[in-house]
Amino acid sequence: MTRPMANRFIALLRGINVGGKHILPMRDLVTVLEQAGCVSVRTYIQSGNVAFNHPTADLTTLRDEIKLAIDKHCGFEVQVFLMFEDRVKEAVAANPFIEGEEDPSKLHLYFLLSPAGNPDFESMNKIRTHTERYELKDDVFYLYAPEGVGSSKLAQKVEKLLGVATTCRNWRTTNKLLDIAARP
Repeated sequence: MTRPMANRFIALLRGINVGGKHILPMRDLVTVLEQAGCVSVRTYIQSGNVAFNHPTADLTTLRDEIKLAIDKHCGFEVQVFLMFEDRVKEAVAANPFIEGEEDPSKLHLYFLLSPAGNPDFESMNKIRTHTERYELKDDVFYLYAPEGVGSSKLAQKVEKLLGVATTCRNWRTTNKLLDIAARP
């Protein structure tokens, strides 16, 4: 029996299984992570959402180890957004757009790879629709897009306007990740 380790992580992999490129089946991802010392690995849908335990508390080293393990297994690099489970809980609790929770497909959280040094809020305000609202809190950019993100110019340009790499998950996926992370 594997005993849970103290540190629970959520990893968001950017750019896998999209458009037939960088294919990484979730069962293979579980194997790669287990070989890297992760335990209690659980994935959610095919777009690189995973929760696991690991003994380290060093996010940077663990992120680098995961990236290297995936590259060795698959032959391509991915960006790994790695957070402690508690950080994702804090991001959910800090949601400034409670009304967006009613339709989780309209509320998106962009997790930043590093803090945004000089975000271009002026350009964001120029291109957003009259119904879109956003807020940057630390390393999470919240976007409430009641008309959807598919045609949102702001959603398409968030990363460029923040000036830092991001990966986006909708409200439903973010909460589902917390659900699977909480399982023993």
